[in-house]
Amino acid sequence: MFEEEVDIKKTKINVSLWFKFFGYLGNYKPHLIGLLIIMVVVGLIEATFPFLTKYAIDNFVVPRTFDNFEIFLIIFGTLVVVQSLNTYLLMILAGRIENGMTYDIRNQAYKKLQSLPLSFFDSTQTGFVMARILSDVQKISGVLSWNIVDSVWGISSMSFILVYLLILNWKMALFVLCAIPVIFVVSMYFQKRILSQYRKVRKINSEITGSFNEGIMGAKTAKVLAVEDMMVDDFKVQTEEMRRASIRGAVLSAVYTPIVVSIGSIVTAILLVYGGKNAYIGTVSFGTLAAFISYSIQFFEPVREIARIIADIVAAQAAAERVLDLLEKESEGESEGEKAQSYIDTKSTDLRIEGTVVFDDVSFRYSKGDWVLRHFNLKVEKGQTIAIVGETGAGKSTIVNLIGRFYEPTEGTIYIDGIDFRKIPLSVLRRNIGYVLQTPHLFNGTIEDNIRYGKLDATRDEIIAAAKLVNAHEFIMSLENGYETNVGEGGSKLSTGQRQLISLARVVVSNPRIIILDEATSSIDAYTEHLIQDAIHKVLYGRTSFVIAHRLSTIRSADRILVLENGKIVEDGTHEELMKLRGHYHRLYIQQFVYDKEEKLLSDI
Repeated sequence: MFEEEVDIKKTKINVSLWFKFFGYLGNYKPHLIGLLIIMVVVGLIEATFPFLTKYAIDNFVVPRTFDNFEIFLIIFGTLVVVQSLNTYLLMILAGRIENGMTYDIRNQAYKKLQSLPLSFFDSTQTGFVMARILSDVQKISGVLSWNIVDSVWGISSMSFILVYLLILNWKMALFVLCAIPVIFVVSMYFQKRILSQYRKVRKINSEITGSFNEGIMGAKTAKVLAVEDMMVDDFKVQTEEMRRASIRGAVLSAVYTPIVVSIGSIVTAILLVYGGKNAYIGTVSFGTLAAFISYSIQFFEPVREIARIIADIVAAQAAAERVLDLLEKESEGESEGEKAQSYIDTKSTDLRIEGTVVFDDVSFRYSKGDWVLRHFNLKVEKGQTIAIVGETGAGKSTIVNLIGRFYEPTEGTIYIDGIDFRKIPLSVLRRNIGYVLQTPHLFNGTIEDNIRYGKLDATRDEIIAAAKLVNAHEFIMSLENGYETNVGEGGSKLSTGQRQLISLARVVVSNPRIIILDEATSSIDAYTEHLIQDAIHKVLYGRTSFVIAHRLSTIRSADRILVLENGKIVEDGTHEELMKLRGHYHRLYIQQFVYDKEEKLLSDI
């Protein structure tokens, strides 16, 4: 699972966390500066309107005169027009910042995902990742962009209002100032509880996204097992938990704002009583009283907004922590060994690996699990074909995954051409390794595009030549659109054997020096297996290759056959040598031979 895992007990706003996201605002510096200036002007104009009202009451209403009223109307009208223009501009600028930040953070997150090791995907549900890139990123960019608008407006508006209040009557201004500490204490009290609750909400939301994704991916299996109702019931339990947690969070936020409003209303009532008495005896003008009532209401509006902003930041902090956790994951190539000076110049894009591979006292285990390999030693000369057999869990796939640096050895070192492979840039290492999986993955697109993934600058002629070499050209040309045929999501429009041939062509076009075949013929029909076996013999010639075999009959021609048991080599030799030993390999081969004969006899009946 993702390290969810934000400590629920930490409930204070993490300022340093948000500062890390401010870096994304740097890409929109002109927009941000313009937005800040506009919001200060908006705050100033809003604070000026009640002062103009006070002027109008004291100079036009009370004296019952319209002297210089035209000038007043021009000033008032100009401010209204300017404020309307400011509102239009702030909507545009804030919207661009929000959408731009969403774009930048999502791109950065996707780039990070491409650089993470396989161990991350082994322990992380797809739904958790999707929730971070989609809903969490959107929440963060929205909070940062629009809350900047509201914060600057709130602070500037309050500041200008306080200036006007102190100018008008400093004693009455004290009533307003005394409410600020009370609101601050209330805000701190609620922020702790709101943050804790919304962390729970975001965590459950990720779990729901994961379950939803799993339900879609496993729809066929669920129907086969007739467990649709059970899965629906399980999903209902999660959504009900989400509903309860969301309601609790919404209630806390809903209670918080009215409390702040109530405090503001109490201050307004006090000002009305105190100011009314003074206006009655003539120590305060009616215009000043009207302005103070307007200011008291207007002053607590930005206070309420800042209170809402605090609640939003508190609620979004859980999302921010989760996104930052993803962005700060250690990428491949950032391990301690990789940080050392690379032996090979990373700019040497034409560098070719010869293919000698040495495991020197290598041990490995996944996370904190049991040891898969323990003090494993192996030397493979360039050009050799090494077949690896053994029971499930013996460590076959682990060995080839370590060669490609999809995982790092827990102990020991792997050398390629005499060089510690951690000192070889990943781009160079991976470019020289071709990997064909048991269940190949094709990207949604054309056959030509999928083969070109092996070599992004490959020409059409190179792609056709690779397809012909692996016996894929004939079936490709039999399709309606040939190489322009869309393979569908994951290659769903093609058979397993066809996907395997295209995957093999993708490897061939990259011309690697090391080829890894992970049970590449275990899930296909006999005819396609024949095509693939013929292609494999052509492809492996002159290259170092590691073949994990399901059907032992396919590896008889290997230079060496390694029999693994509990992460150790128990037998090593050619097919003939191992058969003479009459040991593990002999027993496995005979068992499979008998099984294949039984299958043939049954199919002939």
